[in-house]
Amino acid sequence: MPDDQLGNRVSIYQPEQQGLIFPEIPRFNSFAEEREYRKQHLVAATRAFGMHGFDYGFAGHLTVRDPERPELYWTNPMCVHFSEVRMSNLVLADHAGQVVEGNYAINRAGFVLHAAVHEMYPDIVAMCHAHTTYGTAWCATGRPLEMFSQDAACFYGCHAVIGASAGAVAVEEESGHSVAAEIGRNRAVLHQNHGLLTTSRHSIDDAAFWFIALERCCQVQLQVAATGIKPQLLSDETAQYSREHVGNDFIGWLHFQTLYSHIASTQPDMFE
Repeated sequence: MPDDQLGNRVSIYQPEQQGLIFPEIPRFNSFAEEREYRKQHLVAATRAFGMHGFDYGFAGHLTVRDPERPELYWTNPMCVHFSEVRMSNLVLADHAGQVVEGNYAINRAGFVLHAAVHEMYPDIVAMCHAHTTYGTAWCATGRPLEMFSQDAACFYGCHAVIGASAGAVAVEEESGHSVAAEIGRNRAVLHQNHGLLTTSRHSIDDAAFWFIALERCCQVQLQVAATGIKPQLLSDETAQYSREHVGNDFIGWLHFQTLYSHIASTQPDMFE
């Protein structure tokens, strides 16, 4: 659909009919209000990762910038299961890896990669990484996603395979900066022999949902590859259309509201 047909709507999914219940991006009256919102949605994102089985010991880190002090970012605490992250145990850290607020340590590897990306790209709001089964498996191939589905097309032209520091634990700052440049230019990164990373210039909701979607895409890629049948690929035009209309930042945020509502209503301890 051409942009001039959207009117005042951000997306084709926004209803034209007035008065219907539909998620709306909030407006904030203060930094404190926006901070509370970002922290709540960061907690929900970590719990969504737990629901999807993305835990692997202490591996996995999600970050979102503080709205008032963008040189600082909120992240999940070290050695706390995704399902047990809550408002009270989130950690606020700076780009040097120093904890500014909170009682828990932060993941060193998480700090190196996330801090490098946040510092290099001031407009990136959030970032996610976890050691997932299908993402790890597909990343071992060193290949990008094949555009054979609408879901895969959401990553058309905005994901990359990175071979730098492949398979190495990124605990040195040099490795973080070498990978950060590519991460910041893409919504998603397949880090060879390592795993998946997603970023967002929109919200933690957006970054988290597209991480979940990317993991599912990797699962489907492996399942199709296992058949030995060459899949029918989308045309560039179709893939581009899907990326623009069902794979944009607003749609990522919108998808995540389904998860947020479910988690907030069934796991009220997240607000503690």
